[in-house]
Amino acid sequence: MGSGLLDLGTAQHGLLHLLPAMPVEPVSVDDALGRYCAEPVMAQRTQPPADLSAMDGFAVAGDGPWTIVGESRCGAPFAGELAPNEATFVSTGAVMPGGADAVLIKENAEVEGRNLSATTPPASGRHIRREGFDFRSGDEILPAGARIGAAELALLLGGGCRTMVTARKPQLAIFETGDELLIDPKGDATSAIPASNGAMLAAMCAGEPCIARRHAPLPDRLDDIASALQAANEADLVVISGGASVGDHDLVRPALERIGAKIAFWKVAMKPGKPLMVATRGSQVILGLPGNPVSSFVTGMLFMLPAVRRLCGSANPMPVKLPVFAAEDLPPVGTRMEFLRGTIDADGGRPLLQQDSSGLGALAQANCLIERPAGCAGVKAGTVVPVYLLGNG
Repeated sequence: MGSGLLDLGTAQHGLLHLLPAMPVEPVSVDDALGRYCAEPVMAQRTQPPADLSAMDGFAVAGDGPWTIVGESRCGAPFAGELAPNEATFVSTGAVMPGGADAVLIKENAEVEGRNLSATTPPASGRHIRREGFDFRSGDEILPAGARIGAAELALLLGGGCRTMVTARKPQLAIFETGDELLIDPKGDATSAIPASNGAMLAAMCAGEPCIARRHAPLPDRLDDIASALQAANEADLVVISGGASVGDHDLVRPALERIGAKIAFWKVAMKPGKPLMVATRGSQVILGLPGNPVSSFVTGMLFMLPAVRRLCGSANPMPVKLPVFAAEDLPPVGTRMEFLRGTIDADGGRPLLQQDSSGLGALAQANCLIERPAGCAGVKAGTVVPVYLLGNG
């Protein structure tokens, strides 16, 4: 793809295109939460399996008044069939007796012994859940690429599915580079800082069905970086934060070249996050992110997470943008697309004052990223702008 400055969409598409298809495996539906369907899932039963009452009351046949001849409740349906002007007690979710054509709800019923009449006559078909209105045996209930959340889990179980096919959990190796990075910095606080990007990136992946391993910080030495990358040959995706720019101590590119990786593209027209690098080594994809924490977070959200989701089998791996009113005027944008850390309140989205790419305080305060296209003019408050929601706040 070359090494020129790419627009965001082209770079994202290029990364996703490089990712291999993961092997698939069957899993129990009980263990499927958070996984993605590797193939369409078909219902194994019909839901509802019969006509059911949607209310507590009386299953009635004909226009009435009626004679009550029994009861239909959940798990114990009425055994016979109603003749005209006969009725049964019926519970919500119970099978409608044969011959019944409506449900008279309790609030509209008058009962004297076995005699039943209506203060408001029920319409034919009223309050009946028809057999198969939700789905029928053999229907596709989830498409390939669908994520299994709580509702999807209930749908699978309701559809009689006990197993599903999903991608094997991809393995991630997460590195960060820099002589100044220590897990527990001591001594001179001006020359050492706590390593945080690796933990942050691993935490971002925690909601996906993957195995993310965070490694100790790597020093700015070519041999150490190359050796670490070489040893991560079992990972499906390698993510390395820092060292992807053009400084004398930015050694990720020569380390990749030393281990035989091929650079697919380098540098994206975005702010923050320009020095992003993507390489391949066989079927393995290596993603180099900027070292500044905010840059690493933004590129992690826009590149790493889509890559992880695609490896996991997602049909829609990209983060969702929502239209939100700008709560204040926004200035023009230069030649790179910008992502402003911001907050959303009743007035809309507003950028935070602190936009430095090293600012962890502002990043933690933000609950959205406001996307500003490259070269766009300034906009007035009240203009709709695209935002990505964050998990903060």
